Amino acid sequence: MGGDGTWGNAANGLLESGRPVRLGFVAGGTGCDFVKTLGIPGKDLRQSLHVLAAGRTRRIDVGVVEGKRFLNVLGFGFDVAVLEDSWTVTRLQGDLLYLYCALRQLRNFPGFRVWITADDGLEQAHDLLMLIVANARVFGGTFRIAPRADLGDGRLDSVAFRNMGLGRRLSLMGKLLRGTHEQAHDVLMSQPVRLRLRFETPPTYETDGEWNRASSNVLDVAVEKGALEVLVP
Repeated sequence: MGGDGTWGNAANGLLESGRPVRLGFVAGGTGCDFVKTLGIPGKDLRQSLHVLAAGRTRRIDVGVVEGKRFLNVLGFGFDVAVLEDSWTVTRLQGDLLYLYCALRQLRNFPGFRVWITADDGLEQAHDLLMLIVANARVFGGTFRIAPRADLGDGRLDSVAFRNMGLGRRLSLMGKLLRGTHEQAHDVLMSQPVRLRLRFETPPTYETDGEWNRASSNVLDVAVEKGALEVLVP
């Protein structure tokens, strides 16, 4: 199968069907983000086929928002601006494409306001650059957004980046590239079972690289524990 968005759509179809089917991956998308968490080689047909032939499986969690299932990440804000920017760039691909567009949007993206309610039931307002709700560890081809994410723990990894000026954004980008952003003052991390997100207007968002516009300004995000059986190395 292809990129992360394709896999999310396939997972949604399999789970809706109720059939006991195992999902295998042949990674050929732009960033091949999700398979990196599973340890499957990206864009390597021979190795991918070896994984499929071996038949080893594990059960993984699946995220859900507005009836859409995602395997890798759900993203808001800067993440979506980078995705939209990538549609305009034709001379790059793969990891370099996302990195180039991320650097452009560091200057241009204004930020957004969101009210977040987690498992404790308390709603808190935040002015953010980006909000990633991760099931897996890698997004954007290069970025280890949720280094401690576990595909089988029944939880999501929420990674919120406070809005900030260009200088601090550049510094934070370096930490994100190195996977050391967890300790940064401007990053808020948690591992909820569910989230309620309230925006000023219905937001745009991405699920595994697929662009969406929300039908409401309030979104409920949940996790289905061990919902999907996948083939792994």
